[in-house]
Amino acid sequence: MKFKPLHDRVLVKRIEQEEKTKGGIIIPDTAKEKPQEGEVIAVGPGGRGDDGNVIPLDVKVGDRILFGKWSGSEVKIDGDELLIMKESDLLGVLEA
Repeated sequence: MKFKPLHDRVLVKRIEQEEKTKGGIIIPDTAKEKPQEGEVIAVGPGGRGDDGNVIPLDVKVGDRILFGKWSGSEVKIDGDELLIMKESDLLGVLEA
């Protein structure tokens, strides 16, 4: 894929959640909510500060992140459904 986000934007792929609960109940597609967890696929160079210098992003490609339910713009690139969002829309990075 040849896509590079601009400024302080990141490209995110949603991570699908389990189709079963811990108790073994299967959740139908109509009852599922869109996942709020994803993996960073690409990052922009960073935003510009008041002095004109580039401020690098805190996330990098491969990070697992959490984001708000209604964050980002949905796009389709090479057949994959992805999200483009600003770094400020990210809630945090999940660490192993």
